[in-house]
Amino acid sequence: MARVAASRSDCAQGAVLAVDLHAVAANARLFVSRTSAEVMAVVKADGFGHGSADAARTALANGATWLGVTSIAEGLALREAGLAGPVLSWLNPVDADFGCALAAGIDLAVPSFRHLSAVMRAAMASGCRARVHLHLDVGMARDGAEPAEWPGLCRAAFGGEQRGVLTVVGLMGHLGCADTPADPCNQAGRARFARGLETARAAGLRPAVRHLAATAAALTDPRTHHTLCRIGAGLAGIDPSGTTRLHPALTLTAPVVAVRRVRAGSPVGYRHSWTARADTNLGLLPVGYADGLPRAASGPAEIMVRGQRCQIAGVISMDQTVIDLRSQHVHPGR
Repeated sequence: MARVAASRSDCAQGAVLAVDLHAVAANARLFVSRTSAEVMAVVKADGFGHGSADAARTALANGATWLGVTSIAEGLALREAGLAGPVLSWLNPVDADFGCALAAGIDLAVPSFRHLSAVMRAAMASGCRARVHLHLDVGMARDGAEPAEWPGLCRAAFGGEQRGVLTVVGLMGHLGCADTPADPCNQAGRARFARGLETARAAGLRPAVRHLAATAAALTDPRTHHTLCRIGAGLAGIDPSGTTRLHPALTLTAPVVAVRRVRAGSPVGYRHSWTARADTNLGLLPVGYADGLPRAASGPAEIMVRGQRCQIAGVISMDQTVIDLRSQHVHPGR
């Protein structure tokens, strides 16, 4: 069930990226078990690098009922892969091809008057009634309608419903501090979302779907669950709140292509940012930031070698990483 792919297109150095869909399945089941709300599997950015279609199918087979993406193109790719059911796309420019999304049955987030107008024009031109989720900014100043704009946006959306152009399926927001459950901005965000829902209902809207929680809030604050939780990083085994042990779903392996013995005081890599504190063995791996290793991980990050943690020695290069093997004797290619 694991999906294996080369970490680089040439695969000359033998680096392999393995995706464990059993782990994705286990994570999906955990989130489903932790809430009475429905679960949206967020598979944006190629499923956090785990393969969007594979991750989506696995999550749906293990209790998720929605799929979430950022762009319309990502949603269309899911449809082309044969995935039916509700899909929400929530990050699109005003001039996006909304008509194509509507024809594919993709729900659209609406964070502004301009987006609403564009979606309504596309709906009228295509003859497809749009399914939209009004997006409220609850404190991130990133995406979503500002509170001052919200009442008018709700009234305009209700007008679109009355004209038969769209249906306001949902209301959504995103908490900025959910990875720190005790942060007071979470309470403020919950309150802003509650007021936004009251405003929407006062305008005549009756959104059946209400979603505020992403992975961290889904794990730490049931008050944010409403009718739907959006789970993205959690499917991959990442808990931003650090409260729950999830199943890591991705492993990058690479052979040791060279080993050398250096004396204490020997500098390593660019800028000589790392120096051997004692005589040690250094291993060279044929992977680097071109393969997705964050250069910022240089120094503090560790790599498992034969079950032992080995510190990265020096700066991660584009296609090379040096590790401190210490007393381990590793033969190149193993």
